Amino acid sequence: MAWALQTSLSITSPAFTNNGNIPSKYSCEGDNTSPALHIDALPGGTKSLAIIVHDPDAPMAGGFTHWVAFNIDPTADIAENFKGGTQASNGAKKIGYIGPCPPQGTHHYHFMIYALDTKLSLDKNAGKAELEKAMEGHILSKGELIGLYKKTK
Repeated sequence: MAWALQTSLSITSPAFTNNGNIPSKYSCEGDNTSPALHIDALPGGTKSLAIIVHDPDAPMAGGFTHWVAFNIDPTADIAENFKGGTQASNGAKKIGYIGPCPPQGTHHYHFMIYALDTKLSLDKNAGKAELEKAMEGHILSKGELIGLYKKTK
């Protein structure tokens, strides 16, 4: 992905600020549901959105992926507990969102959203690596929101 992006998406959430703490509701200590996300500046020609939520601080090679979703209809708002688009395989080899649950310390959770110029031909068993490969050459813009989480129990 060495080519320049046309624009940058602005990603926000009503649940937490960039580099702020993610409420436990969205974690393994709460409801384990995805937070609502808001996207500004979707470029013209956007045919679908993709989401990757990744924890690079996880104690395993490459970190841990908490959510992979793609073929989401272009929208400015991703609802809380979102189940639309194609929910794909997270790092636990389960389909859909799995909330923050760090074994120790505070981890950084990168909520990355991509605006794509196409719908992707992947199935729900695709994970982060397969999605990233399929998106090559199709990313119109992307944005990132980082949330922090530390277990309270």
